[in-house]
Amino acid sequence: MMIGSLVLEIHIPDSSNLKEKRMVVRSIKEKLRSKFNVAVSEVDKQDLWQSAVIAVVTVAPDKLHLEKVLGSIVGFIDANFPHLHINIHKEII
Repeated sequence: MMIGSLVLEIHIPDSSNLKEKRMVVRSIKEKLRSKFNVAVSEVDKQDLWQSAVIAVVTVAPDKLHLEKVLGSIVGFIDANFPHLHINIHKEII
């Protein structure tokens, strides 16, 4: 069994308050959960208006499957949130 994680460091340039930021973060989290059946949580920078850190974790039976799922998630984020500046850090355990 393999565990894969993505840490998304997000800059939201159009956000001018916490309410707008939380709408964007909630949208990302809900879409990832529903499309990929992964665990998603905002893990840092909760009080900053234009920054967020979201962790995505999934489990797979082998590394090949895990790489495919994580790659699909990265592609989905790039395609659906082009207005955000996102740095993605991947780890496989």
